[in-house]
Amino acid sequence: MLYQLYREQQLNCDIETAWNFFSSPFNLSKITPGDMNFTVVSELADQPIYEGMEIEYRVSPLLKIPMRWKTKIIQVETQKSFTDFQKEGPYKYWNHLHEFFPNANGVLMKDTVDYLLPLGILGTIAHSLFVRRQLEDIFNFRYTFLEDFFNQKNK
Repeated sequence: MLYQLYREQQLNCDIETAWNFFSSPFNLSKITPGDMNFTVVSELADQPIYEGMEIEYRVSPLLKIPMRWKTKIIQVETQKSFTDFQKEGPYKYWNHLHEFFPNANGVLMKDTVDYLLPLGILGTIAHSLFVRRQLEDIFNFRYTFLEDFFNQKNK
């Protein structure tokens, strides 16, 4: 079964600031809960993402067991959107669209994640038992971090 997680958040900054933050793979660990031990292991220059870029991570989403996760940036429209697609990892399918909309208050950021779990009915059970909640927790953490990082310092 295809699942979708959707979030949006108003950031009190200009589009350049938002884009520079989100287009750097090295900021992913900042917006991921520490207990997931999320680390970028690819040897990347500190440069913005580009179409075709592949990024490898180590992450421990379940029982502190480290997993390899590899994504590919399959679409980039500078200062508007980018999409990361899982090449290898825990999901059968993972497609994460990041969108940025400048407005009078800064930038409205939208995340749409479409995903499938492996293992058929066992994946469906795992989704209802813990995967959905874990993804929501990750994006709640991210929301709180971004509120503090972009919005609190500007008030």
